[in-house]
Amino acid sequence: MAELTAKPTPTSSCCSPEAQETCCDHAVQAACCEQGAAGLPCGCSAGETPEADIRETVRARYAEAARALTADYPASCGCSTLNNRDRRGSEVFGAALYDDEQGEGATVDSIQASLGCGVPTAVADLTPGETVLDLGSGAGADVLISARGVAPTGKAIGLDMTDEMLDLARANAAEACVSNVEFVKGYVEDMPLADASVDVVISNCVINLSGDKPKVIAEAARVLRPGGRLTVSDVIAEPDMDEQTRAGMAAWTGCIAGALTEAEFRDSLTHGGFENIDISRTHQVHEYAAAAIIRARKPLN
Repeated sequence: MAELTAKPTPTSSCCSPEAQETCCDHAVQAACCEQGAAGLPCGCSAGETPEADIRETVRARYAEAARALTADYPASCGCSTLNNRDRRGSEVFGAALYDDEQGEGATVDSIQASLGCGVPTAVADLTPGETVLDLGSGAGADVLISARGVAPTGKAIGLDMTDEMLDLARANAAEACVSNVEFVKGYVEDMPLADASVDVVISNCVINLSGDKPKVIAEAARVLRPGGRLTVSDVIAEPDMDEQTRAGMAAWTGCIAGALTEAEFRDSLTHGGFENIDISRTHQVHEYAAAAIIRARKPLN
């Protein structure tokens, strides 16, 4: 997803009703507000584990992005701005990566709301009748594109943990008059789908946002049918990425710090049970990271 650049915000805006919505328990909203003002994660999972802190930080940032996209809310609590360009001004994330053919089936709004680093649907080789799962589906562009590729008998499922993004996606699907889609709330580390229930898993710059990437890959293997395939766009870190960049939470929510190196991604897929692994870099997104298309297949047996 696109880089999210945090801007300092006065404490008072962190206590706004919109900001307090990131706390799922009204009883802890005051404490959540104090945490948010201090730049700490807040919400129902914050503080449980390092992975939960990462998840909550990512969720809060992308909820804020969804609000900004719909213009329903002003920026608040920490808040982030979308930055789709690299330091030279080239667009390396988002809508600019889709041409007219690649975006066919999606609404203009869903493409414009894209925060991804590639177009996984362009190389997923979708065929009618297949079931596709999009991890971290955001505003729904890749789900709508997939739905067209597997129609009339196939289905596209979008999985996202952010209510605001799910609302956007459902609105975009309604606008597109697409019926063979479903948007489900859940975590990529614990997918609410049955074993061996999908033919293709895609995602667009999402796996790098997880604090437990091996679990994501294991879950992808679990929900795929034998012979099913994984086709994702993601960010690949350079081996010499400095520790400050790798550790920065703001960079994590912008796809950089959480990224695996190519060798690490390949090893994770191998250990997760995948074969026929191919990693092809597409464009540089940062001094220490590049976007790539990662493809792999679940064995038939």
